Amino acid sequence: MRQQVFLHFFTYQSHKFWAFTQMQRAHKLLQQVQGLKFYRMLGTGAGAGFSLRPDFSTYALLSVWEHENDKNRFFDGHRLGRQFFELSSEQVAYHLHPIHTHGHWSGYQPFEVQKPLADKPIGVITRATLRPSRLIDFWRHVPQASKAIKNAQGVHFYKGIGEWPFIQQATFSVWDSNEAIHNFAYKQKAHADIVRKTKKRKWYKEDMFNRFEILSTTHTS
Repeated sequence: MRQQVFLHFFTYQSHKFWAFTQMQRAHKLLQQVQGLKFYRMLGTGAGAGFSLRPDFSTYALLSVWEHENDKNRFFDGHRLGRQFFELSSEQVAYHLHPIHTHGHWSGYQPFEVQKPLADKPIGVITRATLRPSRLIDFWRHVPQASKAIKNAQGVHFYKGIGEWPFIQQATFSVWDSNEAIHNFAYKQKAHADIVRKTKKRKWYKEDMFNRFEILSTTHTS
């Protein structure tokens, strides 16, 4: 049976301190959850794409499950899973079907690439660990990268996500199609310039690019 990949965003009007502490405290519990093969607790950025400004009201959980029933059991019956929903004021869940992956996430390759299923919106997760010696140079170019995706055609949502501020950064974005992503990657001048600088200046110690079909999006509050 194919793995099940989900990305949850939880937004908090209150309980923000609790949410912040789970970036560390949740690990012990998550490591013991049945059927959870890979996970990352993620903070988010307040701006578009990579951002120096944190968004202390929104946190994300990326999870890879052996079976969807394991995911349902966690959020319905596990104390921590229930708290994510009960203490947050808004929840958005993306059910992701991996169709392309390149690179590694902290040395791991968590996603099993599968055949495309249908003509669906595309979710993209890009992730990088920055070289400490390149931090200032990278963050100096962040406004250019943010402007590029803000002006892109065919993108509906984009959010900076990450495990550690300033060093381990990622983005999640939702696109109309693979064609829209291709046009942004290769025909949008500002983004093409960033790609060239990334390679030339060796900003990343490790990077990863992942494309998913979005099987469903669930929004609750």
